[in-house]
Amino acid sequence: MKQVSFSGRLVIVGFGSIGQGVLPLILHHFDLDPTKITIVTAEERGREEADEYKIRFICEALTPDNYRRMLNPLLGNGDFLLNVSVDVSSLALIEFCREKGALYLDTCIEPWAGGYTDTSLSPSLRSNYALREAALKLRGGGPTAVVTHGANPGLVSHFVKQALLNIARDTGIETAKPNSRRQWAELMEALSVKTIHIAERDTQVARQPKQAGEFVNTWSIDGFVGEGCQPAELGWGSHEKTLPPDGMRHDFGSDAAIYLMRPGASTKVRTWTPMEGPFHGFLITHSEAISIADYFTVKDGDRVRFRPTVHYAYHPCDDAILSMHELAGKNWHMQEEQRLLMNEIVAGTDELGVLLMGHAKGAYWFGSQLSIGEARRLAPYNNATSLQVTIAVLAGIAWALENPRSGLTEPDEIDFEPILESCRPYLGKVVGAYSDWTPLHRRGRLFAEDLDWSDPWQFKNFRVV
Repeated sequence: MKQVSFSGRLVIVGFGSIGQGVLPLILHHFDLDPTKITIVTAEERGREEADEYKIRFICEALTPDNYRRMLNPLLGNGDFLLNVSVDVSSLALIEFCREKGALYLDTCIEPWAGGYTDTSLSPSLRSNYALREAALKLRGGGPTAVVTHGANPGLVSHFVKQALLNIARDTGIETAKPNSRRQWAELMEALSVKTIHIAERDTQVARQPKQAGEFVNTWSIDGFVGEGCQPAELGWGSHEKTLPPDGMRHDFGSDAAIYLMRPGASTKVRTWTPMEGPFHGFLITHSEAISIADYFTVKDGDRVRFRPTVHYAYHPCDDAILSMHELAGKNWHMQEEQRLLMNEIVAGTDELGVLLMGHAKGAYWFGSQLSIGEARRLAPYNNATSLQVTIAVLAGIAWALENPRSGLTEPDEIDFEPILESCRPYLGKVVGAYSDWTPLHRRGRLFAEDLDWSDPWQFKNFRVV
């Protein structure tokens, strides 16, 4: 990544695994005065790392009552707010930054504390679909606010575009790089891509295994549990014939997605990555499942002619699987102890990419295979999972600084090539792999099922276990 010059002030809200991991990358790649950086966080965790770089550290949680008082003296015209927190409203911070003339970036659209599990709201209203629709109402001119630009959501949207061009090349379809949303969507339609999985398998393992009463993960535990407790969500393709038995549509917005009447962390889906092969992942809700489906929609007037089915299929590290199983068994009440895996990881890889299915060559996975050893060589205070996020955050900040008057912007609307160029040196092996795997592969081996084996893409691309 080229050196980025920035003379303004930078406020980092939240300083968990992503905040701690992105700080050394910012200091390495940005020409920035460290005395102009302030960290605002709810926990003491990370103070030692901030002190190492002589960064101002404020330990006080942002709330609806105090966030303006806290941030007002720290931000002004041309400054930057990087939001990598949990339990702080993205919409409130975006509106505040717009008033101040400051730029903004986050890795997901967060509600205030309790918003993910507020049972006074309908499942539809505590979904990522609802959070995204609320954010889109803030569109318009003004300072750039890049939303949902981590690894996923974020980096995976750029993977999708590169994967489409690769498939077009390998199937003999001549195409120039599309230069509009409509052209990208029509390219996907021409390639007959029916389904996209954001397919991720994390095999990192620590010296000490998970203990009873402990939640263990390789990235934000609060973030993972919060999104795991939201309804399972997926972009809903135009080829899909029927909803799942507990599938529900929203009665507002783009209608690009559906949700299920159950938590994402209790819902398994079949998917595939090159290193792991076939496996079961959690259908965790993520904004990219909705934004990608929406972005690649082709309409004739008001009628949807083409839209892919899109969802996340996530197999976290094995200790996180056990942690989530225990959490579900306790009726989604968090364990008393939490442990974020970083220095104690001894082996493993995070394999994160997009699996595009239904086209002439079957299935194509494109993404990053980053080992813990490679991650440690590339950047301090990171593991394989966090580095895939933090480098995408860094690339998103650089884009925002180069495009400071773009208003609210989603990853799908950003030119993918500069982002991938910036991120590639930090992603380990960037791989494209074809497969003949489908969600129906070897189903019915133990128990017969009445499925149409002749054409799995005309049957049902989304299969809940």
